[in-house]
Amino acid sequence: MATDLIRYDVLVQQALRSVVRKVLSDGAREGLPGAHHFYISFDTKASGVKIAPRLHDTYPEEMTIVLQHQYWDLAVHDSHFEVSLSFDKIPERLIIPYDSITGFFDPSVKFGLKFESVSNETATEQEEKPAKSRKKPKGEESAEPVQLARKSKPPKDADAAPSPAPAAETAQPAGNEPAEPGKDGASAEVVSLDAFRKKK
Repeated sequence: MATDLIRYDVLVQQALRSVVRKVLSDGAREGLPGAHHFYISFDTKASGVKIAPRLHDTYPEEMTIVLQHQYWDLAVHDSHFEVSLSFDKIPERLIIPYDSITGFFDPSVKFGLKFESVSNETATEQEEKPAKSRKKPKGEESAEPVQLARKSKPPKDADAAPSPAPAAETAQPAGNEPAEPGKDGASAEVVSLDAFRKKK
């Protein structure tokens, strides 16, 4: 199989992260339209992430925030966004690079994106190593295009998902994929980038 020197998988991730940046930018400028609201999961260990130590202790690996009613001062920049949320009735400022985002979900239209977080070390290794030297992930045999994969049926009430923070609208523990079904219980559609990764 030919070596992918273009790195389509990386280009697709960058393009889809720009979608997140665009909708956040529009939301910061004009407010969230209609019933739109966002669940955003991110890697709390990723470079550039800045959250309070108490939040990092509670969410040492991954954290999910919700931008709906209780958020303030959303500021969108080229490489990251900033937002203020309340945790245990204490306001906190979060700085989240787009490269740290692992999931984005808009329950109002059942649209989601799933990413792999990109650390500085990983990005550097990918740039320095020839594509042909990268090991093929176990159990995967060939490259496939991005596909829409149906998620399993979500819980009946997303806002009731267990969380150490009393304000369930602002955070959820790592490992819980945010989901909010419609009245008919239809499952969400999530774009996964795993299938797009070019193999050896």
